[in-house]
Amino acid sequence: MILGVPWWVFMMVLFIFLSGYMAFRAMRAEKELEHKFIEQEGNIYMERLEKERLEKRQQKQHASD
Repeated sequence: MILGVPWWVFMMVLFIFLSGYMAFRAMRAEKELEHKFIEQEGNIYMERLEKERLEKRQQKQHASD
């Protein structure tokens, strides 16, 4: 016993803090992964918009010729 408190109580407090830290790390990693996925999907969407814009320009040029 340390300061009148059993050793297992200190271990439980340590595990609680460790568990909180691990949960925080997992949350941060998940957020970063989600951000990368959103950015990738946004890039795909922007490429598709640009492709459609170019196709419309080409159609207008062929129609005016």
